[in-house]
Amino acid sequence: MDKNINDVSQNDIVEFKGVNKSYGTKKVLKNVELNIPKGKIVGLLGPNGSGKSTMIKLMNGLLQPDDGEIMINGMKPSIETKKIVSYLPERTYLNDWMKVSDLLKFFYDFYSDFDVRRANEMIKSLDIDVDEKLKTMSKGTKEKVQLILVMSRKANIYILDEPIGGVDPAARSYILKTILKNYYEDSTLLIATHLISEIENICDEVIFISKGEIVLQGDVESIREEKGKSIDALFREEFKC
Repeated sequence: MDKNINDVSQNDIVEFKGVNKSYGTKKVLKNVELNIPKGKIVGLLGPNGSGKSTMIKLMNGLLQPDDGEIMINGMKPSIETKKIVSYLPERTYLNDWMKVSDLLKFFYDFYSDFDVRRANEMIKSLDIDVDEKLKTMSKGTKEKVQLILVMSRKANIYILDEPIGGVDPAARSYILKTILKNYYEDSTLLIATHLISEIENICDEVIFISKGEIVLQGDVESIREEKGKSIDALFREEFKC
């Protein structure tokens, strides 16, 4: 499949320049060249184990590349970039003993862009008890709480790692609606997932990653027109799933 990589410009919020990453002898990212534009909804699409989460951890400064460079709004991942990135990891990092109300206060104190009013609106909409501790919640409710915290920030880029992977199919549409309703439209929304059919219709651009390599990036409508098929069908063809 041909690559269709956008030119680097000042309109890009994320840039990967020749990035390599290995875990021991296993190479998980191979010379990744990638640009993510500002103000777009972008799907980072690939099967489990393709390198999506590693890319996201690199963007958030949780890992360091072996080679190459990563830039977030013109800066290397650092404390400064954490101020403009709102990150939803695949697995929860919140302390089980905390109540929802404790978490709201923690995020309000820690992030200057945290909007308590918006958080409370989502809590009410998703019917979550602010006095309940995380340890008594179901896995799905915990994930909703974490999503609320992430989407209540006024960030330049929201990076969501498998935001609908852990919820039942009936709840996926509701979660996506919550995301779309609450992110700031001049921001970038990056969604990493293997559930392509669920997000195809909300993405402006998609990136396909396979075995640590970017195999396709482009505008959704242009790809559909050029290939004559949906992104989901193209993904299934590329990854034989």
